[in-house]
Amino acid sequence: MKEKIIEILKTIRPEFDFTGDEDFIEAGMLDSYDIVTLVTNMEITFNFRIDGTDVVPENFGSVDSIVAMLEKYGVH
Repeated sequence: MKEKIIEILKTIRPEFDFTGDEDFIEAGMLDSYDIVTLVTNMEITFNFRIDGTDVVPENFGSVDSIVAMLEKYGVH
């Protein structure tokens, strides 16, 4: 699943390396529009819906935080 998330992130912002440890939002790699695009792409790719209450910066700061959020929805 991590590889698929990185692939989606690279389609949104190809100029950044999403394999590192930095916080994507704090580092300026993702903005609010990017997060909305990421949510839409993940919902389509993994065929599920993300609750609006989960669309918060702490769920999108790293690949691991995104994976943790997806696992909450039963996505593997």
